[in-house]
Amino acid sequence: MTNERPLLLLSNDDGVNAKGIQELIAALRTVADLIVIAPDGPRSGSSGAITSEHPLRCTKMRQESGLIVYKCSGSPVDCVKLALHALVPRKPDMVIGGINHGDNSSVNVHYSGTMGVVIEGCLKGIPSVGFSLCNHSADADFSATLPYVRRIVEEVLAKGLPVGKCLNVNFPDTNELKGVRICRQTDGVWTNEFVKADHPRGGYYYWLTGEYQNNEPDAEDTDHWALEHGYVAITPTQIDVTAYSLMEDLKHWNWNV
Repeated sequence: MTNERPLLLLSNDDGVNAKGIQELIAALRTVADLIVIAPDGPRSGSSGAITSEHPLRCTKMRQESGLIVYKCSGSPVDCVKLALHALVPRKPDMVIGGINHGDNSSVNVHYSGTMGVVIEGCLKGIPSVGFSLCNHSADADFSATLPYVRRIVEEVLAKGLPVGKCLNVNFPDTNELKGVRICRQTDGVWTNEFVKADHPRGGYYYWLTGEYQNNEPDAEDTDHWALEHGYVAITPTQIDVTAYSLMEDLKHWNWNV
């Protein structure tokens, strides 16, 4: 690792051995030096979870010119925190999450461990981007996404991102990508989220499932519309979740006790 090339910090929520992060490493090795620290197994749906009740373990798995790979016993956010605290030789030029096996558009951004990586990097003032492919298969084909991944990373390295802002990038599951659309987050919700079944030892258990409901299927400026029509969806995302439009109204409510 030298100061002559950009330094990228990579993590994910599918685990260090997942195909998505291995493809990401291969795609970006020509662009920058890479430090990878990812969970030692799947952590999907972990969002911004952190580990506070027991210590973390971190093991170096691989080191080559311009590349170091670690696995960590914690969450995706733990990985970023630990890397920035103890493992990177200098502040990374970017933090990157992915490539995720599965869709992180619309409300999925709130559950996503991949976007947990990105938001943590953003909180630390580092330009941060998450990449996700709408395919949950362990052997998903990422080949069509990789030229876009490289181009997006190169653009962010060249132009930067405003403090407190990051990018959520989702790819449709197709090899015939039509290009990029800059989108807003779709108004949607998950319904029928659990299946109830009899437990063989008595009582019941509940298995997380669910059906996604798009509340605005005809809106053409959303990430979900872009993905359904074969476009790469780039959604600018921010860490300040203040509902500014509600602030003035709330000042006129009766708060006296």
